[in-house]
Amino acid sequence: MLKSWRFWVGAVISAFFLIIALRGLDLRLVWQVARYGNYWWILPGVGVYFIGVWARTWRWHYLLRPIKPISLKSLWPVVVIGYMGNNVYPFRAGEVIRAYVLKKKEDVSMSASIATILVERIFDGLVMLLFVFIALPTAPGLPYWLRQTVILASLAFFGALLVFLIMAAVPQTFRRWYAWGINRFVPGKFRATLLVLADRFMEGLSSLSSPKDIFMVFLTSVVIWLLETIKYWFLMHAFDFTVSFFALMLMNGVVNLATTLPSAPGYIGTFDGPGIEILKVFGVEGVVAAAYTLVLHAALWLPITLLGIYYMIRESLSWQDFDKAVQAKEDIVEELVPLHQTIVLKKTNQVEQEEW
Repeated sequence: MLKSWRFWVGAVISAFFLIIALRGLDLRLVWQVARYGNYWWILPGVGVYFIGVWARTWRWHYLLRPIKPISLKSLWPVVVIGYMGNNVYPFRAGEVIRAYVLKKKEDVSMSASIATILVERIFDGLVMLLFVFIALPTAPGLPYWLRQTVILASLAFFGALLVFLIMAAVPQTFRRWYAWGINRFVPGKFRATLLVLADRFMEGLSSLSSPKDIFMVFLTSVVIWLLETIKYWFLMHAFDFTVSFFALMLMNGVVNLATTLPSAPGYIGTFDGPGIEILKVFGVEGVVAAAYTLVLHAALWLPITLLGIYYMIRESLSWQDFDKAVQAKEDIVEELVPLHQTIVLKKTNQVEQEEW
């Protein structure tokens, strides 16, 4: 992993954000403020956070229903392992790990489950933008970079949602389009395989064909991120400052939009830099803002990571399994070869048992 170009790109971006976040601050004073925090407030914050993780599990269960009904009890460890993977691998590789573990446990196509995970990320982004828009009027003044980030993120997330909604609304039309493109431009030996992968991806978008399902996924996403903001609010009481709940909504929205950027494992820098800057906008002293943001980051990172490692051991998974999942191209090759052979033998483009 250390030799991966992805790791080094993420490390450079994280270092850039950390330099911006900590410039001009006396790190000894930051440490001093952090040492004297009232950390009993972390306990209710962690409790609320794990209620939010349960809500994430329910949301994924809801999205997976058209593909395969899976109990919340079975999905819970998969979700926790996936978020642990996001914390220890760069480039949100935990999403691929989550799909890999679900494939291993429940034999759900990786392409279909990844489609549902992309839907989750789009709705998360939309809720983050909603939080930002709601809280913006309460901010005394925002830097230019933040306004530009909000505009670009809005275009990206709303554009992706629009494409997915159209795909879910007229799936047969899109199937004809991508079947035409694959049959015209892809070498013959790969066509049947890619058609199956595309069909499975479309299957993962099936929840977006129902207005009721869209509303439920959006509502659940709002609940998830409100619960996380409540954790921000609890932990604020451990430090000597007070801002409004709307300010924390804005902080939550901005830092989570920023963590969609490539970074070192655990969103180092991309979480901390924007978080500190937002608190400064609301008049929080720099050293206090830095101490709070760094402690909050640790309180978000550590509990889910430790629980994920516990479930990883309980499910008899290893870091080698995760490394394999992260090497997505290798996994695709390993699974597409037998899939293609099965398709050739059956002389059909419809494969129900062998999936990526």
